[in-house]
Amino acid sequence: MQLDIIFQIAVLIMSVVVHEVAHGFVANYLGDPTARIAGRLSLNPLPHIDPIGSVFIPLLLYLTGAGVIFGWARPVPVNPYNLRGKYGEAIVAAAGPLSNLALSAIFGMLWRIAAPALPETFVQITVVVVVINLVLALFNLIPIPPLDGSKILFAFLPYHLLHLREPLERYGFFIVLIFIVFFWQFLAPIIGFLFSLITGIRL
Repeated sequence: MQLDIIFQIAVLIMSVVVHEVAHGFVANYLGDPTARIAGRLSLNPLPHIDPIGSVFIPLLLYLTGAGVIFGWARPVPVNPYNLRGKYGEAIVAAAGPLSNLALSAIFGMLWRIAAPALPETFVQITVVVVVINLVLALFNLIPIPPLDGSKILFAFLPYHLLHLREPLERYGFFIVLIFIVFFWQFLAPIIGFLFSLITGIRL
């Protein structure tokens, strides 16, 4: 197995861990201690790893030449009934993608400022961190259950349309698969634009 895929999966795992921990921290701040009680506010990847989403799917995407690597961790448990505020669930949902955007921005600025002085290997890892976190952020903002974007959407959906939530959640996984197969190409240019905006280089 090539060394680059090991680095990419390692970066992916840590990025999805940060994503899930962000959900848990914000939920705890808003009054729901479920994730904290379950021991899921740790950056230790072991409690968060999903064998399918964190290892098998990324490896499969790499080996099949899909052109993109993404995955997921075990979702942190959140009880929306404990959350303070009308938009508590949406805020918790947004925390995950925002954490990935923050990682992209931090490592992108690091590349801009210090790339000439950094070892080439570290520069390559920095680029991988930016790309993977942009993919995670934008993919999770798609408003299809069980992705975070759906929880944000449902929080602002008019009352007379809330009945759509149950069927969407029931078939959401299959809708996500359809999106990945047929519509991922429309997300790729946005990722490329944001990458160039953050790093100053073309993807």
